[in-house]
Amino acid sequence: MVRRERTLQVRIPAGVDDGSRIRLSGEGDAGGRGGPRGDLYIFVSVRPHELFERDGLDLLCSVPVPMTTAALGGEIEAPCLLGGENCDGDPRIKIKVPEGAQTGRTVRLRGRGMPSLRSHERGDLVVELFIETPTKLNAAQKALLRSFEEACSEQQNPRSAGFFKKARQFWDGVTGAESGA
Repeated sequence: MVRRERTLQVRIPAGVDDGSRIRLSGEGDAGGRGGPRGDLYIFVSVRPHELFERDGLDLLCSVPVPMTTAALGGEIEAPCLLGGENCDGDPRIKIKVPEGAQTGRTVRLRGRGMPSLRSHERGDLVVELFIETPTKLNAAQKALLRSFEEACSEQQNPRSAGFFKKARQFWDGVTGAESGA
């Protein structure tokens, strides 16, 4: 028996996940007493991706949305895996952003995730919206936003109004002050 190194080409099937095992028949050590060669097992380690996070067959992706698009509604582009029926070969997919969208809202795109190893099933692409506040505003932009802020009421910011109402009740309870002050 002589030990030597060889380079093998291995086909990694679509949908393989971290920790998956691939068996190469007859590529292992020689069998004892002239018996057949054993099998070689390869354990797959999947590197993290800079855009997608995997959850089983589902792909998760956080996409920035301009504040104006989130407020008014509109369309954004999100990354999508390449491949035939998945996004029609285009690495981008258009997503409708509903008017008044908030950070953390998710849009689920059925069948746009990872393929299953053992069936024709596909996971989903789950896009989490991340509302981006503009930075480095010029004087005119700041003036427009101040004017907009003055024109807004609690109806336009119901989460803030509800939060601060609960916070006042909490503070009043801690300090012993009466509610509604």
